Amino acid sequence: MYKDKKVTTVDNIKFLGLTLDNSLTWEKHIEAIIPKLSAATFAMRVLKPLLSLDALKLIYYSYFHSILLYVIIFWGNTPHSNLIFKMQKKAVRIMIGIRNRDSCREHFRRLKILPVQSQYLLSLLLFVAENTDYFRLNSKIHSFNTKNKCNLHLPPTKLTTFQKGPYYSGIKASIIYPLI
Repeated sequence: MYKDKKVTTVDNIKFLGLTLDNSLTWEKHIEAIIPKLSAATFAMRVLKPLLSLDALKLIYYSYFHSILLYVIIFWGNTPHSNLIFKMQKKAVRIMIGIRNRDSCREHFRRLKILPVQSQYLLSLLLFVAENTDYFRLNSKIHSFNTKNKCNLHLPPTKLTTFQKGPYYSGIKASIIYPLI
């Protein structure tokens, strides 16, 4: 109850284009963007015979990549993001014109496209670098001159799930500090 109104529990809700589920597995959000990414790959497949590789890359970045990048810092670490990576490989294969069984690793490099896992890490690093006022360094917590004084101060916690998550162990200031 909130202000004499009954609040109901829902399994998932769409908020600003992000589908949140009650357990934050991000499975519903991934399921929601897969059809959009499929439409983008279909458009690329239809236009492939008519356009150059540069034009296909432009379509990739304007259509596919914009969908992939939206709020990736929230859902990028989920195991369900592998489905997005498969769609991304399909888009690269369409642009290059290779078979489904051929490796895409070198083609990602050649096209200068970051795989979804790398894009997730880059997005996290950019978020921290652009929002340093939200984070504290160890040097702000204590005055000891240690080798970790420039690292981000990680809040103490005993929850294993939180400690293994992306918001705790994924970022060190020693990696980010040169970007600032």
